[in-house]
Amino acid sequence: MVVISRAEKWSWAETLWVTVLAGGAHTLSTVLIGSLIGLVGYRLSSSSEFVTGVAAPLILAALGIIYLIRDLRKSHHHHDRLHIESVAKKPKRLIIVPLCIEMFFSPCLEIEAFYFTAGTQGFIGVVVVSIIYVVVTLCGMVALVHLGLKGVEKLKWHYLEHHPRQVTGLVLIVLGIFTYFVRI
Repeated sequence: MVVISRAEKWSWAETLWVTVLAGGAHTLSTVLIGSLIGLVGYRLSSSSEFVTGVAAPLILAALGIIYLIRDLRKSHHHHDRLHIESVAKKPKRLIIVPLCIEMFFSPCLEIEAFYFTAGTQGFIGVVVVSIIYVVVTLCGMVALVHLGLKGVEKLKWHYLEHHPRQVTGLVLIVLGIFTYFVRI
């Protein structure tokens, strides 16, 4: 977003607004999928304590292990680079609409295991996870873009940049263990 903003000479306000639009599309698709997964968790939880006490935490931990394995299998560093020339001088809508569509079709699948667990608590669990997810995601995206605009890209976030799957995997495993031992 920062690169597009610089290429298009957008103001800070325009850049942050586009970030919110794209983030909104991303969170909308995630919440829609998550709500369906939460419904499955709810249906299963009413018939079995096993789902809420064992299966849901195992799903979180298994997802974490999958992310760790994917990170270990990654043999080289890969950076997506945006070619500034490809977006220069286009009308804003020709940049914003495809960006929002792309973000809609790239939901955060890592959070879906939380929806399954939250679904075991019923509708309120799914709503709480949705609200927290949307607020944290949008605030995080806006904050990162804001920091990027201020020049924070000079900081060395090398490990997180090259191992996002590993970090995600470890967080999911810890949450799976936590969910198993701490039942709300």
